[in-house]
Amino acid sequence: MRNILAFGAVVAAVALSATPLAAQEAAPPPAIPGLAHPPMSARDLVTLPRLGAPAVNREGTLAVYSVTITDPETLKRSPQHYLLDLTKPGAAPVPMEGLTASDVTFGPDGYLYYLSDAAPEEGAPEVSRVWRMSVAADGSTGNPEVVAGFDASIAGFKLAPNGAAIAVWGEVPRDCPTFGCPDAPQRSLPGPGTGRLYDGTDGFVRHWDRWATPGTHNRIFTFPLVDGKAQGPGAPADGFDPATGITADTPTMPFGGGEEIAFAPDGKTLYFTARLANAEEPRSTNLDIYAADLTGAAPRLLTAGNLATDTTPAVSPDGRYLAWLAMERPTYEADRLEVQLLDLKTGKARNLTAGTDLSFGSLAWAADGKSLIATAQQVLDTPAFRIDIATGKVTELNLMAGNEAHIANLVPLPGGRALFTRDSLGAPSELYLSDGMGQARPLTDVATTRMGQMASVVTRRFSFAGANGDTVWGQITRLADQEGPIPAILYIHGGPQGSFNDSWSNRWNPRVTASQGYAVISVDFHGSTGYGQAFTDAINRDWGGKPLEDLQKGLAAALALDPQIDGERACAMGASYGGYMVNWIAGNWPDRFDCIVQHDGLFDMRSMYYATEESWFPRWDFGGSYEEAKDTYEKWNPANYVANWRTPMLVVTGEKDFRVPYTQGLQSFTALQERGIPSQLLVFPDENHWVLGAKNSLQWHNTVFAWLDRWLKAEDNGE
Repeated sequence: MRNILAFGAVVAAVALSATPLAAQEAAPPPAIPGLAHPPMSARDLVTLPRLGAPAVNREGTLAVYSVTITDPETLKRSPQHYLLDLTKPGAAPVPMEGLTASDVTFGPDGYLYYLSDAAPEEGAPEVSRVWRMSVAADGSTGNPEVVAGFDASIAGFKLAPNGAAIAVWGEVPRDCPTFGCPDAPQRSLPGPGTGRLYDGTDGFVRHWDRWATPGTHNRIFTFPLVDGKAQGPGAPADGFDPATGITADTPTMPFGGGEEIAFAPDGKTLYFTARLANAEEPRSTNLDIYAADLTGAAPRLLTAGNLATDTTPAVSPDGRYLAWLAMERPTYEADRLEVQLLDLKTGKARNLTAGTDLSFGSLAWAADGKSLIATAQQVLDTPAFRIDIATGKVTELNLMAGNEAHIANLVPLPGGRALFTRDSLGAPSELYLSDGMGQARPLTDVATTRMGQMASVVTRRFSFAGANGDTVWGQITRLADQEGPIPAILYIHGGPQGSFNDSWSNRWNPRVTASQGYAVISVDFHGSTGYGQAFTDAINRDWGGKPLEDLQKGLAAALALDPQIDGERACAMGASYGGYMVNWIAGNWPDRFDCIVQHDGLFDMRSMYYATEESWFPRWDFGGSYEEAKDTYEKWNPANYVANWRTPMLVVTGEKDFRVPYTQGLQSFTALQERGIPSQLLVFPDENHWVLGAKNSLQWHNTVFAWLDRWLKAEDNGE
């Protein structure tokens, strides 16, 4: 495996798949010594075209994908769809003009199905419907026609492999027998005032970034399909009768989608993932897989024996086997995901991947039905693996030359081929095609050419002996041609069970930060993913212990590797758990950094426990509720070390963040103000745990970069 990767200097010789953005701002002359090309700017990051997941027809001959375009002036985003002939190497993608859609997929009839809120006729309700249209290899299309539409918006859909049925889902009251009931009264709004009333048995009061509506859930309804039209009133997958069926969210909220739903090949059974809605919901990670017979009868629970997560059902092409991903330990959201296989004929189930320490993140059947193709983090990469269903043997596939980086959206095709996206720290996603699960070739140039016009960066992987003498990995990303000395930025990932692996990010992006003239150093401390489950588990009840030691040793190791990095000028940045860690560093490593950027960070573990919505998370990581494990919470509580704070800090928070409520940021900002420490507070009223809006993202980057420049580049900052 190569340890050094240069990005941006080599451009793939493939057909251009997206219209170049117009009206680009003129880049100023390079102000960083040694650069021949302009460095990447925050506006570059925000306006880069973004590739979506591909959809492929049954024969594996045609693919459709979207590219999200951001207007450089207004920063408004819109999708452009392209059709690509997979049978012709070097074929140019064909723009599908006028297609405004989401969730595009091919039906078994060869039609293109999609979601759109276009009105079929004047005066029709403005809701999202399922549509379809014919499409030819030359990109020509037929007239769009409605497949399924109701008075309520459809959030997603899934087609049966044989075209006999369609499943649609959206937010529907549990006592509604059909898809819709948009005017049903909300029992959380009893009136006469504006107050919302919640009961302790309702489950989540608020989740991620919105308040719950008790009695309304993500629900699936199935319909027969005849000539591309949904027939009849539909059957609820959760059962007509709430007393005998289930009350649950499916797909699960807030991030579940079509990957949690699968039809049997004959279209007679629907398998789906559901999270029960009840008083235990905020303290449980028990997702289950159910089977519905499309009649509206109560669904069958298939995973009753496991009280932890079961998800991502996938049915074999012949309909005999059901595979899914499962965790073993209840209430632990970062447990290893293993592949389970149920023989639907004999009823026998087995763990296919018990012999490996990989945690799989996606699952799909090979076209021949003899194996599963899955992805999993491994050190700093996310490669693909073949899992033999007869023996359980796991084989890593070599789909990319050099480092695999981050492989995603993998679609096995007939003939042993595979279509997938690949991104890295140096470049965003492009589409690739592999013949025989071997080395893949690029199909698109969504952003590669544009990235090649910017100053190149180089990423160096390194390892060192961290806490307990364990091997810990990190990465250094910097401009390839920059002449030192180069100030250092310590990037600290969230999770905490996560990783700053070799992948592209539209938010915390090492390349764009390095392009401002900094060396970005990231360390996968104890608790990170991709190094085996024991390494991930090691952070449990030790939030400020081994991880801090790893960060201290990792920073020292990085500085020793690259003498051009100026360790005397350094700032630390982190979000979520990373924000916790920079708060912890402020009190427990207070003299090391010139500045800190803290985004949605945990400040006070007591108030955090009582304010966050998913209480299973702190219960697992700290050994119980606050009352049950008070000593552990207080041992690792940044608020207890405010007396040591002295480092200038920028605090960023979103008012719609219910995972780490914005009051945590306000508390840390108050602590900074009381001690007279230079500080700033950036509050987004319309953002959650992440900053997603284009204009907000640009403001976030401009504010962060100005803060870093103030403390690392100014000769005299006046403080």
